[in-house]
Amino acid sequence: MNHLYQRYAPMLVRKAERMLRHREDAVDLVHTLFVDLLAQGGAVPDLPYLYRAVTNRCLNVLRDSRNRQRLLATTPWPEHTLSEEARMLTMETLLTLVKRLDARQAEVLAYYFLDDMTQDEIAEVTGISRRTIVTDLQSIRELAQKEALS
Repeated sequence: MNHLYQRYAPMLVRKAERMLRHREDAVDLVHTLFVDLLAQGGAVPDLPYLYRAVTNRCLNVLRDSRNRQRLLATTPWPEHTLSEEARMLTMETLLTLVKRLDARQAEVLAYYFLDDMTQDEIAEVTGISRRTIVTDLQSIRELAQKEALS
């Protein structure tokens, strides 16, 4: 497990930091993931598993209402790290969307808007069909527009 941590932890921390916008929270989240994996024993996870585990743990942090004010008070994401479409989402809208979406849609939101993954890349990582990804993104956009109008 130590070799997995040394190999993948820096990348996973960067991914978590991108979602949470807070380095210490990202490091804690990745450490906790590896501690949990050690406690479980069993098979050695692959990179897609670790990537999805970090994404889902970050989404849980974003859904947590106790973190809402702290997350809203942090500085915005650096502009160069987001796609043009993602720049239109404010942190408040993102937090609202994450709480209203089901787990799969929230994961798609994170991969597409925060990680700038293509639809094909999301389909490969999640094992979901590309058509479902397209449908989820359309639903997310519609919900984001409704949030922006309200």
